[in-house]
Amino acid sequence: MIKMQGITKYYSSGIIKTFVLREIDLDVEEGEFLTVMGPSGAGKSTLLYILGMLDTPSSGEYFFCGQEVHRLSEKRLSELHKHYIGFVFQSYHLIDELTVYENLETPLLYKKIKGAERKGKVCDMLDRFGIVGKKDLFPNQLSGGQQQRVAVARALITEPKLILADEPTGNLSSKEGLAIMETFKELNGNGTTIIQVTHSEKNASFGKRIIRLLDGWIEK
Repeated sequence: MIKMQGITKYYSSGIIKTFVLREIDLDVEEGEFLTVMGPSGAGKSTLLYILGMLDTPSSGEYFFCGQEVHRLSEKRLSELHKHYIGFVFQSYHLIDELTVYENLETPLLYKKIKGAERKGKVCDMLDRFGIVGKKDLFPNQLSGGQQQRVAVARALITEPKLILADEPTGNLSSKEGLAIMETFKELNGNGTTIIQVTHSEKNASFGKRIIRLLDGWIEK
């Protein structure tokens, strides 16, 4: 599903280059549950953003489902991201001005899914994540755990091939975090590819493989 070769990311200031990722080679098979670990500043989130096509590498090649991501236009990158990838952030990234229902509906509007089907998908997610009673509330009216349940539901509603999760349980209680990880495990069991960034060894245990980053390198 994913193949990265020599992925490097740096920021330039005059003649000085600050490297975030260095010569990353990574293969991810369809249906894998991969965990990326490492200390703060190791480049984990940057790698996840490049995988999710929200950032571009300075050099190297990235192939996603056979497509040469490093050669695609911004428009095509946006289309790939929209149709194949679901993102779960630690800080939720819900739209403050929209209700829970509207937050869930938004990705379906981007995909131009028709009204009746949209309503059915949103209702299914509200029911699945136990947030039916919260559908008319705004994010600031929800607890952290409730917001993260909405964020995960929003990531899943388009049935993406790949879920990218950046510290998905970082702001949650242990019980809420466990519920999110159990959801990921179930999804992976049904064939969804998952890549998570975490500091938690417990969360990592839900996956099937771990890679560790240090100073932008994959540790051998």
